[in-house]
Amino acid sequence: MKQVALFPGQGSQYVGMGLDLFNTFEKAKEMYQLADKVLGFSISEISFNGPLETLKETRYTQPALFVHSAILFELIKDKIQVASTAGHSVGEYSALFATGVISFEDGLKIVAKRGDLMFQSGIEQPGTMYAVIGLEDEKVEDVCHQCTANGNGQVVVAANYNSPGQLVISGSKELLTNCVSKFKEAGAKMVKELVVSGAFHSPLMQSSADELSKIINSTTFSNAKVPVYLNVTSKPETDANIIKQALIEQLTSPVLWSQSMQNMGKDNLKNFIEIGAGNVLQGLAKRSISDAIINGVDKVDSLQELV
Repeated sequence: MKQVALFPGQGSQYVGMGLDLFNTFEKAKEMYQLADKVLGFSISEISFNGPLETLKETRYTQPALFVHSAILFELIKDKIQVASTAGHSVGEYSALFATGVISFEDGLKIVAKRGDLMFQSGIEQPGTMYAVIGLEDEKVEDVCHQCTANGNGQVVVAANYNSPGQLVISGSKELLTNCVSKFKEAGAKMVKELVVSGAFHSPLMQSSADELSKIINSTTFSNAKVPVYLNVTSKPETDANIIKQALIEQLTSPVLWSQSMQNMGKDNLKNFIEIGAGNVLQGLAKRSISDAIINGVDKVDSLQELV
């Protein structure tokens, strides 16, 4: 049976990720060594040994997740039949590697640049993100509009539509912090700040998007071998030029993950495999598609179970 390959994004990382793969498979060792060479620093050391505070910095988190997911895909690609792919935020680059759109080295270079730019944007324009739990999307959007209208140029926007009842908001740190109570007053069960270094997927990332467009547009992209459900549209796409533009827009646009999952369900795609750290996307799939079949690969034991 064909599966949808899902690739996790920021928040799924953990110290020790990839170490058992490195110690077990020659292919994993080769890819980690190549990644260290391409990056000019040891992403393997940071992934394997941390410390967590370093791994959580977006400039390291993003390449660490990309490398880990890419290696796992390489190790299992002959064991699965992929009907389509999707990746959450930076995970979209792993999805594009898996579909042959970008090479491992090119994908890693773009992701590293993306992480650096987003890290710097967070310093230049302080921002943050909060998860809003138990409130309808439309109500969250309404409160965001109200906050922004009274924000004196600061912004609060919907950033990640993760699943029904779970929406992450993003924006200017001072304004968003002051607006938390408004989401609770609107009926949210919980409003929790995320451990991030900036207002990702918001207009505050525009300077990063402008810079990122330069490396994306100078990189060779191929058409996808199977459709990729894009974050910015929630729809399947194979055209390389459309995918390039979507990656640039992704930094300032919301991640339409819940909508992507719903579209997959409508397209009769019900069998999912999360390839990468943790199991966040498996949980979101269960909440989005009631009859979904879901598994994942992260470590050697789960990989051996799959085989």
